[in-house]
This record gives sequence, structure tokens and C-alpha cells, in this order.
Amino acid sequence: MKKIITLAGSNSKESINKKLANYAAKQIENIEIVSLDLNNFVLPLYGIDLENESGIPNEAHRLFNSVQSADGLIISLAEHNGSYSTAFKNALDWMSRIDGKLWGQKPMLLMATSPGERGGQTVLAAALGSFPHMGGNIVANFSLPSFYDNFSESGLKDDALSASLAEKVSLLEKAL
Repeated sequence: MKKIITLAGSNSKESINKKLANYAAKQIENIEIVSLDLNNFVLPLYGIDLENESGIPNEAHRLFNSVQSADGLIISLAEHNGSYSTAFKNALDWMSRIDGKLWGQKPMLLMATSPGERGGQTVLAAALGSFPHMGGNIVANFSLPSFYDNFSESGLKDDALSASLAEKVSLLEKAL
């Protein structure tokens, strides 16, 4: 059975990006879904001095190994001031010290959502530009605007957005 890792680029306990990533994964049948939570990987703030003094933390290796164990990835990014959340960027920095190609060419559905109308498009654009240099095999991307207006646990409320997400999930499924 294929394994999909979901990861929200947020450390919020009520992360809307985690909800979106898990919802998307559940649209694929006959897969194992492993939802990673950044709160379960306690990492010090990355710095070269800390790395030189103490090495790479075991938690960074654990997160990296979890990503590497996947057949596919669904990552949904939170946008903080037009960029990655601090928690996600820190995890990214630590994992990149283990292997600069940290995404391992795993097929990836890259997403973002936010309460606002732009749906995290700025952080999504940043990731679309940088993840391929880090071994990201992005087979599809999706932005969900106005999360609270468009999302429910039973599905996306807007038919066009729902159809678009279904198409993107299908592209990931075919790439597995």
C-alpha cells in the first residue's frame, strides 16, 4: 500500500492547512495516510553556530526520515507575512542540512490556504520557486481562498474549487 505524508506548514493546533492537507489525502483510496504535525518535532532555532557545536538534532533526522518514507507528499503551507511560518522554515532549514534535496523527488501536491481571499498565494509561489531545487517533484498545486467560507469537513463548498482540487489530487494519485 502506498503511503502519503501530509504536512501543514504551521504549528497551530487548529491549523487550517492541516485540515486541508488531510482532506485532500482522504480523497485518494487505498493509501496509508500519515499526518505529520510540526508540534511533534521540537527543534531549536537553526543557526550554523548551534549546528557546529551540537550537530543536527535527532528530531530533524526523525522528521526527515518520515518524509523520506513516503511514496507521496501533500504539503499545505500557512502564510505568515507573505512567507513560510517560522516553525516550517526552521524545520525546512534543519532538514536541508541533512540533505539539500530533502523532498527526495517524491510526487508532491503543494497547497496553501488562508482566511483571506488570496489563499496563501504568496507563500505558495515562493515554495513553487524553491522546492524543485530541494528535490521537490511538484505534480500539482492548489490554493484555497477564504478557508472559512469555502471549506467544510464534508467537502469544499464551491463547485469550481472542489473540481479543481479533485483534478489536482488525481494528478498526485497518478504520479504515485
